[in-house]
Amino acid sequence: MADDERKKLEEEKKRKQAEIERKRAEVRARMEEASKAKKAKKGFMTPERKKKLRLLLRKKAAEELKKEQERKAAERRRIIEERCGKPKLVDDANEEQLTSICQSYYDKIYKLEGEKYDLEYQVKRKDMEISELNSQVNDLRGKFVKPTLKKVSKYENKFAKLQKKAAEFNFRNQLKVVKKKEFTLEEEDKETKKADKAEWQTKK
Repeated sequence: MADDERKKLEEEKKRKQAEIERKRAEVRARMEEASKAKKAKKGFMTPERKKKLRLLLRKKAAEELKKEQERKAAERRRIIEERCGKPKLVDDANEEQLTSICQSYYDKIYKLEGEKYDLEYQVKRKDMEISELNSQVNDLRGKFVKPTLKKVSKYENKFAKLQKKAAEFNFRNQLKVVKKKEFTLEEEDKETKKADKAEWQTKK
């Protein structure tokens, strides 16, 4: 019994080892195939193929651009027809027909101008509301918005100072020269003060 179990274990080990070897061989074969495929792909994009691919891409881009332009032109024509209507035949029209055509165009222009005015007013009102809300948000955040400063030349202040000095100099020159009393006596001053005091007392 022991020999049979030992044989079974050995056979099981051999079988597992063979399975592992087989899997390793498969992995090795796959890796070799992948490396061969990579080597083969390296030479796939030759300069001629790259040039041809660039030409095809440019051609495709030109076609797409042309289609986009045609689509925009068709959309523009459709919008013009919706807003202005189809063109009127005025070559064979008489005076009454021309008058009615002009009147219809005038009514349409009048209506469009009114709508334009309303839209412009709404846009201005929305802009004012947005600016007010922005100012409120800045106040709540405690941020101070710096006002746009006006550019001032550096030389303006210098010229203003020079002009001020010149004006002061001219003003001083225009003043009259007053002679000073250099040799006045203190007694004369006292007498004049007493005389003034006496006159004031007499007036009382």
